[in-house]
Amino acid sequence: EGYIAKLIEKGYKVAICEQLEDPKLAKGIVKRDVIKVVTPGTVVESTILEEKKNNYLMAIYKEGIYFGLAVCDISTGDFYATEIKEENNYAKLIDEISRYNPSELVINKMMNESVEEINYIKQRFNCFISVVDEFDCDYQKIDKEFDLRDDRGESIQSIKTKLFAVSAINGLMYYIEDTQKARLENLNQITIYNTTKYMSLDINARRNLELTEKMRDKSKKGTLLWVLDKTDTSMGGRLLRRWISDP
Repeated sequence: EGYIAKLIEKGYKVAICEQLEDPKLAKGIVKRDVIKVVTPGTVVESTILEEKKNNYLMAIYKEGIYFGLAVCDISTGDFYATEIKEENNYAKLIDEISRYNPSELVINKMMNESVEEINYIKQRFNCFISVVDEFDCDYQKIDKEFDLRDDRGESIQSIKTKLFAVSAINGLMYYIEDTQKARLENLNQITIYNTTKYMSLDINARRNLELTEKMRDKSKKGTLLWVLDKTDTSMGGRLLRRWISDP
């Protein structure tokens, strides 16, 4: 775990390989295979993660000038998705990335080929970026496998009207299953939210207000969160951080 932590901190993906058969029973070389790939956004080891902070993995699907977003924390099961289809779409995308501050982004080919946009993201955010082709718009699979909720907590029967969000969710799930080599049981509910539900705070406002991290050294001490956080548990700490980030 110590080595994994050091490698992840430097932005590497770590493949974990194990023997798949008993050496006593094997004929010749013992069969080995990759059983898991650990990336900055798929870390679950408590020794690596910060206790009161979510470790978000975000998928961005771009088509034309529109975006679909899906973001989850595989250690807690928190899972959110939305679409950006209004004016100033790219500026709103930056605000959403700033809201979650993910440790890793999974993007589609069109997003990766938008050189100016992706370079700006690399400059402003300290996150690992992976490019994935498997962003499909099969909404029936999502309807069947997930409990879908709106941002008031009420049930949604189908997500077929939000195909940009659908593509982002499918791309994110493909990446998770490809790295974890399994379907994660705790990812079973998705909150489909509208960006206008929350107060709009752009990336510069979040930075200058020092809500959750200091401008100078990115530390928590001296921020609004540091002043308010009297929570006793990591769950409470993560919830308070979310309330401050999403007024």
